[in-house]
Amino acid sequence: MNIKRIIVIILIFATTVLVTFSEPVEEVRINEEFKNLDNWEAYEFPKIKEHSVYTIIEGDILKTESKTSASAIIYKGDFDVYQYPIIEWKWKVENIIKNGDAKSKEGDDYSIRIYIAFKYDSEKASFGKRIKYNTAKLLYGDYPPDSSLNYIWANKNHEEDIIANAYTNQAQMILLQKGDAHVGMWKTEKVDIVKDYIRAFGKEPPALASIIIMNDTDNTKESAVSYLDYIKVYR
Repeated sequence: MNIKRIIVIILIFATTVLVTFSEPVEEVRINEEFKNLDNWEAYEFPKIKEHSVYTIIEGDILKTESKTSASAIIYKGDFDVYQYPIIEWKWKVENIIKNGDAKSKEGDDYSIRIYIAFKYDSEKASFGKRIKYNTAKLLYGDYPPDSSLNYIWANKNHEEDIIANAYTNQAQMILLQKGDAHVGMWKTEKVDIVKDYIRAFGKEPPALASIIIMNDTDNTKESAVSYLDYIKVYR
């Protein structure tokens, strides 16, 4: 075997090893860098008169502000959670809410929450659930979410990492940050929403979901400011 043939074989083997052991390519479904809010629409609660404010600052940072108010912004579009289960974002709060408490209705306010709303699927619903959701659609013009995960910057140092929402068990609160230890600091979060849903609800989630961002202080009558650098959904 001549030297040229040996070199060719070595190069082929080396290339094969690199392909075999290289990191898998990240496939992104949503990459929101907040250059603007074109991908988002405002959502206002019918019974709440004062609304939170969502603006772009410094060219690519989402600033959220609330003062005895509540409203949200909803991403225009959904995604398959089984195809794209990973969500990553970077957030910061200027303050926590003094009287905020994840375990009470009166304290159900957060400087920021990333709300993953899972879409209702009538084909998989029980007869009773279909009646309930059809009634809601007649009243409000659309189906409410089947269920949701709320990733929150909790106001207190609760022992639990998952707490049922004070208003409904169909919304589970996942406490990623707790208390004021990291106030004023940028924190990066990365979650697997399928795994978190199973932990929170004890079953697999509906396939389609959407993203909602909210800063609310309507219950506590306080004020809060927070920021988001980016949100990414991928696998």
